[in-house]
Amino acid sequence: MQGSGRFGFVLLMLACLLALIAPANASTLAASEYKMAGDATRMRVVVQFDREPEMRWFLLRGPNRLVIDLPETDLRSDGRDLKGRGLISSVRFGGVGNGRSRLILTAKGPFSVERIDVIANEDAKGFRLIADITASSDREFEQALADQAQTTGSTVSTRKTDRVGQTFDLVKRPFTVVLDPGHGGIDGGAEGINGAVEKEITLAFARELKESLEKAGPFRVFLTRDNDAFLRLDERVRIARQHEADLLISIHADTIRLKGIRGATVYTVSDRASDAEAAALAVRENLSDQLAGIEIEEDNHEVSDILVDLIRRETHSFSIQFARSLIGQLSTSVELINNPHREAGFRVLKAPDVPSVLVELGYLSNEKDEAQLRDPDWRGKAAERIAAAVADFASQKARVGG
Repeated sequence: MQGSGRFGFVLLMLACLLALIAPANASTLAASEYKMAGDATRMRVVVQFDREPEMRWFLLRGPNRLVIDLPETDLRSDGRDLKGRGLISSVRFGGVGNGRSRLILTAKGPFSVERIDVIANEDAKGFRLIADITASSDREFEQALADQAQTTGSTVSTRKTDRVGQTFDLVKRPFTVVLDPGHGGIDGGAEGINGAVEKEITLAFARELKESLEKAGPFRVFLTRDNDAFLRLDERVRIARQHEADLLISIHADTIRLKGIRGATVYTVSDRASDAEAAALAVRENLSDQLAGIEIEEDNHEVSDILVDLIRRETHSFSIQFARSLIGQLSTSVELINNPHREAGFRVLKAPDVPSVLVELGYLSNEKDEAQLRDPDWRGKAAERIAAAVADFASQKARVGG
């Protein structure tokens, strides 16, 4: 009896352990098979899933692509199946963070989507995604991009109707902006010659910019912090990705040894700094965590596969596009330094999938800049210019299906 009792106890513990493990495994969608068939004029793609996936898709140009977003998915297919053929020049599949995976079909030329849906398998368990594309003209592809931007906010998602199929709902996704007031808490940032503190200036400006953005368009706007709190740099990036931000604006106000230098600067990320001052600023800003007594970990955990590199390049292009638009808007009413668009390796700008800029509103080491940054009227005027740039950028992204 004692032996059988111990055996029963072991079985019970194993059952409990399996029950704990099962939900974690069940959270990942399994794609058991990927197939393509067709020629240079028409292609069909079929992906088999263990259960019904929620799917969104959209088109991109340069090169022409069909992008299909899925929940986190484990693709258990032979890598050779992902080689391009016929109308499709290349296939990429992988995780993009936030519990999502992405399938990218790059075409050899313009195409039209004849069909894309998810249906239940008739004679077996599971569901399959079917995508049919056909070669088209440049004019037809551009029209599809324009229709997509106008009616769907760049994406189309599936909506359940019954057990055997899907229909499509046109879903307009609001353009989302995350504002990041630099520094906070134990990290006060720069100090002005007349006592202004960077962390207070950036928070006050972020709040005013949020109001201006909400007036300028149908935007969702979030702040990484709305009080005097310290946030790690990677936490600021995580917040932007958590909100699925279309744009991250990190707000700062620096000091410099030369008191006569003044004006705003817009930075985008780059491994190679555009100049010595940009490099020095990035070093100072990247030390924020260390100033708060937090050890910086190396970025070895970052995924560096072809898909993430592709997304990162596309994101960087959007970041530069917004930076140029922002400088154009600011130049009408805000003092700018010479060569106002600069680049450096800011850690807070390194989200691979969120276009990001860092705005130095001015120099607290300059008496005029410090006075302006403390002036609510000046801050309101600058916030309106930034809001106008965001509205322009959102419109441009919608037009290109970004």
